[in-house]
Amino acid sequence: MSRGLRTLLAAACMALAACVPAWSDLPAPDTPALRVVTLNLYHDRDHWPRRRALVIGGLRALDADVIALQEVLQKEGLPNQAEDIGAALGYSVHFVSTDPPEQAHRYGNALLSRLPVLASSQARLQPLDDSRTVAHLRVAVGGQAVDVFNTHLHWTDDGGAIRARQLGDVLAHVERNGPSASVLVGDLNAEADAPELHALATAGFVDAPAMVDPAMTTLSTLNPHYFGHGRRIDHVFARGTGLRPLAARRVLDEPGADGTWPSDHFGVLVDFAIAR
Repeated sequence: MSRGLRTLLAAACMALAACVPAWSDLPAPDTPALRVVTLNLYHDRDHWPRRRALVIGGLRALDADVIALQEVLQKEGLPNQAEDIGAALGYSVHFVSTDPPEQAHRYGNALLSRLPVLASSQARLQPLDDSRTVAHLRVAVGGQAVDVFNTHLHWTDDGGAIRARQLGDVLAHVERNGPSASVLVGDLNAEADAPELHALATAGFVDAPAMVDPAMTTLSTLNPHYFGHGRRIDHVFARGTGLRPLAARRVLDEPGADGTWPSDHFGVLVDFAIAR
């Protein structure tokens, strides 16, 4: 990690600490809590009907308040995967895509919530032909409003400049719709210290899993069954008054009894406490 990025990350952590009221090591029992999970679904590849059961069962067991999904697909013969999962779990679904609503084949991102939804929004990311979006929900957590954003950035190894441009669009959308307590999650296709993600620290976002568990820094979210190298590219970043990450772990990282994996990515879970 470069000295410049260390400085930015340190400044972001200090800024978050300055915004958060003094906490004891353990929050009070009645402190509002938010559990967020992010997972790249791998659309319908590699035996989706078998993977579907593992994803739904795994997410049900995780008991998250908000679930962020990337690579969500619908097409002829395949119901929208996010709506299907949401119906099975009893969550509301906010699916966003660059494909028009009337089109049978649609691909995008989704946010699922079991909390009251106060507002929602979405935006397309440049370049438009890359079919990238950001989805947003404002949810009510114990009387407090928290904005959750979900995105999936460009995937090629040499596409750092494209990811930086897309992240700029994401952060502009955050500023318009979530200027206070915000959680930004998704498959960013880059590690937390990648140059194209520097803007996150500048905008005050901190790497929530790394804040609460340094071991998460080097824990890959790429399933070695599908990838020959490990990297942590699925993230949960946070900023804002009273939004404190408490715990984090990698999830949905075990195969089923028949050897089927839930996805080609592993999920990430973060628990937050929300200051009143």
